[in-house]
Amino acid sequence: MFPHSLYPHLEPRVLLLHKVVVLIGLGPSAFDISREVATVAKEVHITTRAPNVTVGKSDNHENIWLHKMIEFVYEDGKVVFQDGSSVHADTIFYCTEYKYHFPFIETNGIVTIDDDNRVGPLYKHVFPPHLAPWLSFIGMPKQDTPFLTTELQSKWLAHVLSGKVLLPTEEEMMSDVENYYHHMEETGVPKSFTHVLPPMRNWLLAQVEMPPLKEWRGRMYRECVKFAKAKPDGYRDQWDDDYWDAVIASQEVNHLANGEDGEDVGVAEDVA
Repeated sequence: MFPHSLYPHLEPRVLLLHKVVVLIGLGPSAFDISREVATVAKEVHITTRAPNVTVGKSDNHENIWLHKMIEFVYEDGKVVFQDGSSVHADTIFYCTEYKYHFPFIETNGIVTIDDDNRVGPLYKHVFPPHLAPWLSFIGMPKQDTPFLTTELQSKWLAHVLSGKVLLPTEEEMMSDVENYYHHMEETGVPKSFTHVLPPMRNWLLAQVEMPPLKEWRGRMYRECVKFAKAKPDGYRDQWDDDYWDAVIASQEVNHLANGEDGEDVGVAEDVA
């Protein structure tokens, strides 16, 4: 059994050739690994606890199957799924996300990582109130388009360190964190979702004096997500260029007509 973080180091084309592989989880890592492994493995079986999935053989791959969660795993490699079906697995991958781990940081308990993978307390998922601004965490968000978010977090940090932006007081930052935790509890959001960010990119943009994201980019991102769910194996290769060229052109014309000429940061708005 392997955590998926080891996958890049395993030379899958050698180790998994003609093998039966089981992947636990149906997130982005499991999706990408399953498609690559399927090119060399005999069978690939993906398990998920997601409620609204259709189990069975993939329509697009002769050797990929989707199952409900695992009921038992025996020492001889037999894997029994919740519906009673079974396979004999040569390898099992845990594609159940990363665990935050910072062995190089000693904060004397000021910043902790609990069993639910919550790192905190962090103001806006970046600054520990008691240690701000001298300690910060960039790139904590999960289930996010990371490139824009981490860039904006880095710019915000640079503005804070340069004195262009002032952070709230330690008490105010702690209050903000506590309110966020309380809201999660009230709305039934599990602690493990702490760093699945609510929409805050436009908040970060405001901190670094950049204009809000353009609406058409949000539309494009939502359509991309929708298309990826509908056609997971071909969404990267199929796109209606003419339609989106027209949408982008019309939006740019509207911005010019309205006298708007803000910097285009180039990634969709929050839709998570």
